[in-house]
Amino acid sequence: MKSPASAEIQQAGFFSIFETMSQPFISLENVSKHYSEDSAAGVSTIDLVIKKGDFIAIVGESGSGKSTLLKLIYGLLAPDSGEVFFKGEHLNGPHEKLIPGHDSMKMLNQDFNLNLFAKVYENIESMLSNEDVEGKKQKALAMMGFLRIDHLANKKIVELSGGEQQRVALARAIITEPEVLLLDEPFSQLDAVLKTQFRADLKRLNDELGITIIIVSHDPVDGLTLANQMIILKDGKLIESGKPDQLYSKPAYIYTGKLLGNAFVLSSEAARKMGIKTKKESVMIYPEWVQLKSSWSSKGYLIKDVFFRGFYEDLLLERDGIEVIAMNPKPGIYSKGQKVQVVISNFLEF
Repeated sequence: MKSPASAEIQQAGFFSIFETMSQPFISLENVSKHYSEDSAAGVSTIDLVIKKGDFIAIVGESGSGKSTLLKLIYGLLAPDSGEVFFKGEHLNGPHEKLIPGHDSMKMLNQDFNLNLFAKVYENIESMLSNEDVEGKKQKALAMMGFLRIDHLANKKIVELSGGEQQRVALARAIITEPEVLLLDEPFSQLDAVLKTQFRADLKRLNDELGITIIIVSHDPVDGLTLANQMIILKDGKLIESGKPDQLYSKPAYIYTGKLLGNAFVLSSEAARKMGIKTKKESVMIYPEWVQLKSSWSSKGYLIKDVFFRGFYEDLLLERDGIEVIAMNPKPGIYSKGQKVQVVISNFLEF
């Protein structure tokens, strides 16, 4: 069900063009971009299809090419080879367009680019033309209501917190009715509470207004909790993509499992010592797949360390030189130096 604020936005003329479409409207075909001939930085041979209404999370280690890929999609960078398409048409790069970036897209950077000494309302409505003054006012009010910043309308930007400024910047970005919103590390400067609130804002934009959202994040939790599709980058290459739950439970690569969860890897020899039958070279295990039981046996695993995580804790265990990580859902039961028995409920072979 749409919220009253989103209904007001629709009545104000927002996003009337967002109709469900099955065909992809952003695609990259064999796209490569490197910053110099002798540099590995950038992306290589990227093939990618994004559908209208998707919430995409691009994740990977630092230097994997996440921001480069985002800029290619927006048109801030031109590929060295391959081509980027928007709605089936070639997407112009910075050498083909006076002002880089596609007109139907908006990118929200960590630099909010706000007028610090103007009011919130003035910052937002300044993005609209004066052809329809009443319509301009209604859109600005509706957008502030939707993002729950209407109570800040008459405050100057300089008086706002970082999280409030980010919401204003978001309102400025989407009030012009972009079809695609791109965000580069949108949560990096937010504390835990503000991060949760901003995640909720983005989810509502995607769910209720139908905006296609593409985010880059170093934190895989952002993708797991928000996206309907995740793109995994490693050394500039797209190694796999898919639904978050599928990538987590059945990753094609160890890299993906270690990136998305606190997975650990055992050699086949170590795995067999733990009673895991495998014919592959390696076994990957998530901590939640390690079940614990108290033990006084000399063969039990020694708890080397305990890491409190709030509603659960991670235990670092060791026996005969083999280290494993276990998730304990009931903190306080076990302590450092204690021994426990370990049962592996699931594992993946590579």
